[in-house]
Amino acid sequence: MSKNPGASALLLAASITSAVCADADNADTANKSNNPLNLAPGMNLQDYYTPKYYDSNIHTNDLLVRGTLPIAPNDFIGVPQLLRATAPISTRPDPHGGYSTGEGDLNLFDIFLLKTEGVQLGIGPQITAPYADKDELGTGKWQAGLAAIAIDSSPRGLLGALVQYQSSFAGDSDRPHVESATLQPFVIHNLERGWYLRSTATWTFDLKNDTHYIPLGLGGGKVWKSDSNILNAFIEPQWTVEHKGAGLPQFTLFAGLNVTFGK
Repeated sequence: MSKNPGASALLLAASITSAVCADADNADTANKSNNPLNLAPGMNLQDYYTPKYYDSNIHTNDLLVRGTLPIAPNDFIGVPQLLRATAPISTRPDPHGGYSTGEGDLNLFDIFLLKTEGVQLGIGPQITAPYADKDELGTGKWQAGLAAIAIDSSPRGLLGALVQYQSSFAGDSDRPHVESATLQPFVIHNLERGWYLRSTATWTFDLKNDTHYIPLGLGGGKVWKSDSNILNAFIEPQWTVEHKGAGLPQFTLFAGLNVTFGK
């Protein structure tokens, strides 16, 4: 049977084109799910388990229940916004030598997307409400501040950072003043078939007490579509590489499931 070199070449080209398109689609899906500035409603369950602290034998856990809602530009505000609410369910040592588990302080922020093409930029106010069930689960203080995000998205993945600053202004007068800043770098590298590598550990600075800790994370995740939604499961171990002060996290296991609706 004779062979047709032209037909074989066309089949090979079609196969390569199909694979490239599939990888591009997977990368776009992963970027939408991982990008904190993606203008789509979402719901996240993210868990931080810290089994090891410096100079202590305690452990802690924070399960973050987070919802995100986009708001289109309107006559009063000419840029899109992202509202994000985070309600933690926390486990902390109690004064009696055991552990307490319950609701922590509620955090809300409203990001205004000032630039949506190229490197995306967003900035906006945030507030933390003292809704914790018990003293050890929260600060007892109302806090306010600013959040700012910059994200560069490409088929390779995401690069960027989220910066937050908060200071207390009201609340329980018997509780100490709170002033803190955090920096969360985003490094996401897309792989084939929806898999990706990630490093997103949050650097935390207690400005009131002049302490800090800087963790680095390295983990992976997988995104996939379910009807019109995007699901994203991941795990990221995080090791503290620099710290100042006692009783700070030394190792944390970060894992989660993110759902992006309608994209």
